[in-house]
Amino acid sequence: MYKNLLKYLLNKNAYVRNLSTRSIILGIETSCDDTGCAVVDTDGNILGEALKSQQQLHLNHGGIIPPIAQSLHRENIESVVNDAIEAAGVSFKDVDAIATTVKPGLPLSLLIGMKYGKHLCRKYNKPFIPIHHMEAHALTVRLFDKNIQFPFLVLLISGGHCLISIVKNVDEFLLLGKSLDDAPGEALDKTARRLKMHHIPEYKGMSGGQSIEEAAKKATDILQFDFPLPLTKYRDCNFSFSGLKNTALRYIKKQEKIHDLAPDVIIPDINNLCAGFQLAITRHLCHRVQRSMQYLNMKQLIPKDKQTLVVSGGAACNNFISKALQIVCNEMGYKLVRPPPKLCTDNGIMIAWNGVERWKQNCGIFEDLSQVDIQGKCTLGVNMIDDVVASNIQCKWIKLTSLYK
Repeated sequence: MYKNLLKYLLNKNAYVRNLSTRSIILGIETSCDDTGCAVVDTDGNILGEALKSQQQLHLNHGGIIPPIAQSLHRENIESVVNDAIEAAGVSFKDVDAIATTVKPGLPLSLLIGMKYGKHLCRKYNKPFIPIHHMEAHALTVRLFDKNIQFPFLVLLISGGHCLISIVKNVDEFLLLGKSLDDAPGEALDKTARRLKMHHIPEYKGMSGGQSIEEAAKKATDILQFDFPLPLTKYRDCNFSFSGLKNTALRYIKKQEKIHDLAPDVIIPDINNLCAGFQLAITRHLCHRVQRSMQYLNMKQLIPKDKQTLVVSGGAACNNFISKALQIVCNEMGYKLVRPPPKLCTDNGIMIAWNGVERWKQNCGIFEDLSQVDIQGKCTLGVNMIDDVVASNIQCKWIKLTSLYK
């Protein structure tokens, strides 16, 4: 009995020493159209990274085609991982665990990352840390801002997702609202494509959201086109962008008819339309964020001294949206934080860091690889949307008029 107790104590102490010393996590990201890899240590140092973007190819095709994305991931993943390892100046034997995105995302893309991550685990006898893509986006902010403590409010906006959630811990999320249809990045990209913005030289190579943001800066009348806001009758924190996208499409068709334009000609009021569309998306986001904050105040879910809104995801790079959210945060007593732009978009760093967070808390680490599989669609944490609706929160909307100037 004493031998077994001694063995237990020795193993326990060894485990504690392992957690108290510097560990290295390799992260792999292939949830959509970018192949990313990074090596991050438990002190928060980015030791090395590599990223292979497919953006230009998919822009040429008019959108992401899953089989093509999968083929490019398969073609690039080995070199991207090796480049990250080389940049980090470490070997695979130095790595303590492999973190890989397994949900949510394009199934064909997720498969490539998961299979390669498992391959490395088998080859080098490493544990596997499956990563939830949106959790990784939410927690990335803690890599560069060590002052952000749990709990905090996070708004995740990208081409594939839009949701707002309370982050209570590394693996504990309370979902307050989600998109009922399109994501904001998707609406921006599809509208930019219909506006034929890729035919304008200065926007060539930009994403749809980037080109609309740049065109909106040149607007002479941001209110020329009226966009009725969605879900105004619903006292929840859900989002909807398909109606705004369809309204933009109707305006484009009307402008083309009025001016009798050839198929490849740009409408004359494109800058004003972009500005109005961007403003409508921004106002909708701000309204749902404001109601979320009032819900948190009502339920006392975030202490007054920790009131922080983190905004991440590809669309978080939009400075106009950020400026509007800052107005809301100022009025509501929140601190607004965005990760650096390169960490808002999909990358291996956020996956490796999420692996680090899980490694430190010893949660979600697998030795048995058969227990892990991909999941194309999944929710984020515990769904609190019904409770938000039941709270019946009526808001006096914070004015964003300074944005119109």
